[in-house]
Parts: sequence; structure tokens; C-alpha cells
Amino acid sequence: MPEPSAAPPTAPVAGHTPSATVELTAEDTKLVVLARGARGRVGAVEGAAVRDQDGRTYAAASVSLPSLTITALQLAVASAVAAGATRLEAGAVVTEASTLDGAGHAAVRDLTADAPIHVAAPDGTLLGTVLE
Repeated sequence: MPEPSAAPPTAPVAGHTPSATVELTAEDTKLVVLARGARGRVGAVEGAAVRDQDGRTYAAASVSLPSLTITALQLAVASAVAAGATRLEAGAVVTEASTLDGAGHAAVRDLTADAPIHVAAPDGTLLGTVLE
């Protein structure tokens, strides 16, 4: 398998805003549901969803092929950009990992510096929100 391209370091969920102080809006809860569905449909390691400036949502699962490896959040952002999005309002990742992947985090930040990225466990429990 080819070496993946260099990605920014992983952003720890430990640096998040504790879920006890973050209350998800109905629209952000929808992102978590969409991310869970994308992950579950294909049995992927991660699922993600983003919402663009017009309220449209894009969901994706992580892909790992011999010639292509992309995180769920990167793919969700790429789908949004391919559909014409220029800004993101929020994102969500459902994962078993205890960290938010650096590459997905960077992809969101390429479009929007302040969009919250909600990180949830496979059962939908909010682990935290990355605001930076």
C-alpha cells in the first residue's frame, strides 16, 4: 500500500470543549445522525458529515484502498466543495478513535476557521467539539 501523503498532526479530542458545556442544535444533531449512517452503511472506521453555508449537508465514510486513502471528514468536505460550497457552518465525525484526524480537521479549516467540529462515539454520544 502506498504511503499516505503528509497530513497535519492529529488534533486531540482532549483539546475540545467538554460535551457537558456544548449543547448540539437540531441541525448539528442531524450531522451526527448522518455521520453515523454513512459509517454504518459500509462498516467504515469513520463517518462524517458537514453542513455548508446554504444548509446543505454532505455525508461520507472513510475510504482505504491500495491507491487511495481519505478520511471521512476529508471526503465530506470534498463533496461539499464539488457541489459549490465555499463555507462550512459545522461538521461532525463519528469514530472509535479518541482523536480528531489532522487531515480532516485541516480540510474543514481550509474553508472555515471557526466551524465547530463535533466528535462522537459510534453510538452517537458526543465526545467533544473542536472549535479551533
